Amino acid sequence: MDQLKQLLARLTLRQKITIAAVAVAVIGGLAGLSKWSKERDFKPLLTNLSAEDAGQAIARLRESGVEYRLSDNGSTILAPSAKIAELRLQLAAAGLPKSGRIGFELFDRNNFGATDFTEQVNYRRALEGELERSVASLAEVEQARVHLTFPKESIYTESRQPAKASVLVKLRPGARLSSQNVQAICNLTASAVEGLAPEFVSVLDMQGNLLNRPKRAALADGAEPSDAAIEYRQKLERDLLAKIASTLDPLLGPDKYRAGVSIECDFTSGEQSEETFDPTKSVMVSSQRTEDGTTAVATGGVPGTASNLPRPASRPATSAGGVNRRTENIAYQSSRVVRHVKMPQGSVKRVSISVLLDQAVRFENGRRIIEPPPPDKLKIVKDLVAGIGGVQPERGDQVIVESFPFEATLNVEAPAAQTAQRPSPGSAPWGPPWLQRLMGDKNFPILAGIGAAAVLCLFGGLAFVLRSRRRAHAVHIAKELPGADGAPKALESASDEVERQIKAQFAEQAALKQKQTQEALNNLKLPPVKTKKAEVLLQHIGEEARKDPAAMAQVVRSWLNASDIQS
Repeated sequence: MDQLKQLLARLTLRQKITIAAVAVAVIGGLAGLSKWSKERDFKPLLTNLSAEDAGQAIARLRESGVEYRLSDNGSTILAPSAKIAELRLQLAAAGLPKSGRIGFELFDRNNFGATDFTEQVNYRRALEGELERSVASLAEVEQARVHLTFPKESIYTESRQPAKASVLVKLRPGARLSSQNVQAICNLTASAVEGLAPEFVSVLDMQGNLLNRPKRAALADGAEPSDAAIEYRQKLERDLLAKIASTLDPLLGPDKYRAGVSIECDFTSGEQSEETFDPTKSVMVSSQRTEDGTTAVATGGVPGTASNLPRPASRPATSAGGVNRRTENIAYQSSRVVRHVKMPQGSVKRVSISVLLDQAVRFENGRRIIEPPPPDKLKIVKDLVAGIGGVQPERGDQVIVESFPFEATLNVEAPAAQTAQRPSPGSAPWGPPWLQRLMGDKNFPILAGIGAAAVLCLFGGLAFVLRSRRRAHAVHIAKELPGADGAPKALESASDEVERQIKAQFAEQAALKQKQTQEALNNLKLPPVKTKKAEVLLQHIGEEARKDPAAMAQVVRSWLNASDIQS
């Protein structure tokens, strides 16, 4: 201890402050690390709790003396990871969580002092709680609220009120209720409440959007059809249109026709009774027969011995007596037929089908020609559609089949081959078949370019040969001239003379070639073909040569000089 005091006495004030700061930092770090390690051990015990369930669960945890933490605004309870399983079992045994609303366990305890009104209110609360649990058990629903209104009974019809219900759902993130799911919730609620129809159930989300559309009932006078009737009619039209499409698609193509269906339905209902008698057929209904008869014979004679002798005295005539009655009664009735007919709703009164066919397009000599379908094809389509739709002319049904070019057909561009063969206005008729086939070939532009290049090469070779001959001729003339001073002048005059000769030869050859070409064109009667880049260049060069021959001669001279330099 004395050594520690001496050590501290030898330290300066700054060293003492530093040691104290380090000690405090170490102690604080250890405490923070211990707390962080302890807090990290807390795991979620219950999540997405309502305020009622969270309060009851916290009270149960306090009674057990277990540490807990709250997060997510009190909707999540954290507990030590080692005790989570045990705590969940204990809370489940206590009936927690209860999903916010109590169900029929409300009646587990008997309340003898409750009035009839209290019992009705408790029954409504219990039924709402059970429905909330059922709706919240769906995969897309996170929470649900249900409000019920029981039907109001009365001896007067106008004072009666049907049962109604409202269901408010909170969906999970990214979840969505389809129309079938909404209809299932309506049917589930209606089946659980006595006297509740599905159309009197409203389903909303947390944003206030109505998820189901209540169906309108038809008016008493039939002025406005119900939604169910409209949906039934549209379903019939969709089914018939699908049958027509499945039949005409392989025949015409999906983009070559348009079909429309209109079905008129009779939504009135009733019963019809009919009783028919047939006088030609009769049967015995009842028969009654009565017979009464009494027979009594009265004898006469002299009483005594005289009547018993062998020869008795004559006897007076005897008179027969008695009563005989016979009665017969037979009842006949004609045959009778009694028929009760119940007319269902939604019977088809009239069917109207319209089909619009597209027209074909073809190109001839560069012109667009629209061809309507033949009458036989229209009749086949009409018969097929009438058979598919069950058309009955006596009922007023009708089928209309017409043809008209579609917008896509009118905007079809001519093929490339047709464009290449298109003649200019006012040109002569087409040439021989071999030339038509050549021009119609898709490789015709390539062949034309190759031909133009060959012509240019030919002209270039000819110019090179003439240039060589001109130089040789000029050298020969220069050698024949006397003196060195006169050689340049003679060479220059010889060059001018050779140039004039070359120009004259070129002019004669061009005139001869033009004459031959014109004669060949006149003989073949071919139109002037204006196609590709090489021909356009040749035509442009010819026009420039006719406009300014001197400039073109200068260009040819420069080509020749360039070839001389290269040689």
